[in-house]
Amino acid sequence: MVQTGPSVPDGQLADVLPPTADVDADGHLSIGGCRLSDLADAYGTPAYVLDEEGLRRQARRFRHELERRWPSSRVVFASKAFPSTAIYRLMAEEGVGADVAGAGELAMALAGGMDPASIIVHGNAKTDAELRMAVEAGAGLVVIDNFDELDRLEAIVTGEQGVLVRVLPSVHPHTHDAISTGQQGSKFGLPLPEAAAAISRLRLSDHLRLDGLHFHLGSQILDTAPWAVAVERVAALGDFDVYDLGGGLGVTYTRDQSCPSVEAWVGALTDAARRHLPASATLVIEPGRSMVARAGMTVYRVVSVKRGEPTFVAVDGGMGDNLEVSLYGQVFEALAVDDALATGPPVELVGRHCESGDRLVSGALLPHLVPGDVVAVAATGAYCFTMANNYNGALRPPVVLCRDGQSRLVVRRETIEDLLRRDVPTTQAAKAPTAP
Repeated sequence: MVQTGPSVPDGQLADVLPPTADVDADGHLSIGGCRLSDLADAYGTPAYVLDEEGLRRQARRFRHELERRWPSSRVVFASKAFPSTAIYRLMAEEGVGADVAGAGELAMALAGGMDPASIIVHGNAKTDAELRMAVEAGAGLVVIDNFDELDRLEAIVTGEQGVLVRVLPSVHPHTHDAISTGQQGSKFGLPLPEAAAAISRLRLSDHLRLDGLHFHLGSQILDTAPWAVAVERVAALGDFDVYDLGGGLGVTYTRDQSCPSVEAWVGALTDAARRHLPASATLVIEPGRSMVARAGMTVYRVVSVKRGEPTFVAVDGGMGDNLEVSLYGQVFEALAVDDALATGPPVELVGRHCESGDRLVSGALLPHLVPGDVVAVAATGAYCFTMANNYNGALRPPVVLCRDGQSRLVVRRETIEDLLRRDVPTTQAAKAPTAP
């Protein structure tokens, strides 16, 4: 496992592959000094492979760019993009907090060593148990999404709990409807009049301390303009100590795609803040997809090749480990890991699951492949692990971190025993009640 120095052509795959990706003279693709073909042999396929150094660089990049433009600020990882104890630990080590949306994410964040004060609790339908868990853990902020939640949280808190009001700014960015959250009609947040009413109520609360406002426009947004509009609209609600501007910055998934840089996005947010928000306020941003997507690749082994019009290259994973294609129509790049820069006629890179829609990359420009070859799909660090599932009894893949020529397993592969473990034996199963 050797690293020969950066040799990925600029302007082609450089912005799609992980930051430490390297292709040696023989065409072998490596991440963090680890050859992907060696990782496939060592850990099996499919497997999620993450560039640890790339993750750390991106966390530092967000922190540096925000702090130099707005010193009173915080970067918080939108952890739904990759909710793993190891990733929470990495982010904590880099001085990045976590936004969590549910008891499981909160438990993993705490297990990963996150300072509870750096945790922001989100969700449009938090249960009483989740609210109680957040309060008892000492979560820094709870984001109020609706009046029901305001009432329930107020009844739970006996001391003081910092909160933000989630505002719906009625801004509809250009992205897939399923991941657009700032427009009128979204299930998230309160429209401006209702948000103003919630603010008035919170100012009278004995236990809920209103620290400020929050909004989130969505995900995979490739234009910075919508944030300027949203900041201006939220500013009309008054001056507060904290403004959480959410996340949503898109990433480059294909070699012909472009998206705003971290610098451009943070610059657009802070420029809008300088125009509309109090200079003394703390700014919070919550990058998720843009924090982790590029750092990840999913490695598969070819199972069959059905040549024809079109040619189908079928691998041992698919929609069990990557639902982004089926849910959002996301387009990815695929590479043959032992001939990474080679291309060929378009093929359909498909999965093994019983759905015609189980296609990982349509029109993939892969070289001639045969069963047993290893291929990798790039930029899978966001949401693929999150939404991994057991369709057709698939075993959820392992997660491998690579750095300085060393790989380490941080999430093991699921086993058949895991699938069966939750079953209740027939002898212990509760009998159906007898009809009267």
